[in-house]
Amino acid sequence: MLKQHLQQKLQQKLSPAQIQVIKMLEVPTLELEERIRQELEENPALEEGVEVENDSDEIELDQNQIDEGNNEVIDLDGYMSDDDIPDYKLKTNNNSKEDKHEEIPFAAGMTFHEYLIEQVNLLLLNEKDRLLTEYVIGNIDDEGYLRRTAEAMVDDIVFQSGIQTSDQEMEKSILLVRQFDPPGVGAFSLQECLLLQLERKSPNAIILLAKNILEHYFEEFSRKHYDKVIKGLEIDDEMLKKAISEITKLNPKPGNAWSGNILEKSMTTIVPDFILENDEDQLTVHLNNSNIPELRVNSIYNDMFQDYTGNKQNQHREMKDAVLFVKQKIDSARWFIDAIKQRHQTLLNTMIAIVEYQHAFFIEGDDTYLKPMILKDIADITGLDISTISRVSNSKYIQTEFGVFPVKYFFSESMTNDSGEEVSTREIKQILQEFIDKEDKKNPMTDEALIEVLKTKGYIIARRTAAKYREQLNIPVARMRKEI
Repeated sequence: MLKQHLQQKLQQKLSPAQIQVIKMLEVPTLELEERIRQELEENPALEEGVEVENDSDEIELDQNQIDEGNNEVIDLDGYMSDDDIPDYKLKTNNNSKEDKHEEIPFAAGMTFHEYLIEQVNLLLLNEKDRLLTEYVIGNIDDEGYLRRTAEAMVDDIVFQSGIQTSDQEMEKSILLVRQFDPPGVGAFSLQECLLLQLERKSPNAIILLAKNILEHYFEEFSRKHYDKVIKGLEIDDEMLKKAISEITKLNPKPGNAWSGNILEKSMTTIVPDFILENDEDQLTVHLNNSNIPELRVNSIYNDMFQDYTGNKQNQHREMKDAVLFVKQKIDSARWFIDAIKQRHQTLLNTMIAIVEYQHAFFIEGDDTYLKPMILKDIADITGLDISTISRVSNSKYIQTEFGVFPVKYFFSESMTNDSGEEVSTREIKQILQEFIDKEDKKNPMTDEALIEVLKTKGYIIARRTAAKYREQLNIPVARMRKEI
């Protein structure tokens, strides 16, 4: 049975302007520049230039002015809702067939898979063999490995392309791909990948020994049980060292070695969001706004409102629709400008608080001067929410005289040493790194030995804690650090 009833409830709802500010806080400087360029293209009411004082006055459009002289009522509540006007309502079909649509040329390199396909085109293959070879290439991952068996690909290509083939024909195509560059591509495993690369080298005693090790003692080699390899092959330490040197020169991920993608390389560029200047121990933080233009509302659009509100004649329906469209664009431009300003202020306040908190580090540049600091510490100083501090520190970088650091680098947990003083876990990690760098690689230090070393420095930690710090530093266990 259906029933109707009234219900009251409180609900928090973010305005479009607030959502825009939150999104702005998360993006780094490089993405912000792209976001501003996109907004300048999409919103004609937004333009580059210093904002004029008169432009900052909010223009209000009275409902009575819109409805005067006409019985038709325009729903302003619908316009002021959270939902934007759909794009299809703002488009017009006024394009001519004679219009030229020229795109700006964009330089991009050849991808890894395109490079492999290009090598297929250089071969004299019949149509079926070419399709099979291209299908094999399509199953190779970005590291250069073929993760699927010939039998599985034979079954799939029947359903996907209707090509009837056999395991032998598919294996023939796999062998063909393995002859392509880079060496090692199309292998099923690391062992096979390394062996394929050794096959390309001119044979000599060391190359043959390296192949023998990979073929018959791969597990012992990968686990660094060198004594078993020496005993099994009846060789001395010097011969093993030369063979290992030859193997370590090989590429375990041949696909990653492909550097032809210019776009991918350019996107890895780090642009600092903050610049720190040190003038005789006086630290000053600046935002890196060198490529971010000043924004303002287009004065022509403001004049259109003034003309409309001042002239009560000829206020027909089409003019009202145009005015509502212009008002939406002006409001969107103002929200965008305010979001940029609020982003700048929030980022600057947060980074200033971090620099003041870690003042000793930014003066000396030594990790041992880093104080324990968590998001709540900076949130308490700035009066901002912890989630806001997290957004500010995510994907942001600061340029200092000691190098470029991610903002998250300065946040770390704390622990107490034997004298009762709180120290940063980063300081302990640095000490671990220094001892491991100086250790005897023929007899590397175990986690238990590292704990004893830390005790002599006044840091008492458990073995599992030392192992956790070692893993965070991407340092393998002692057995894997052993060298001949």
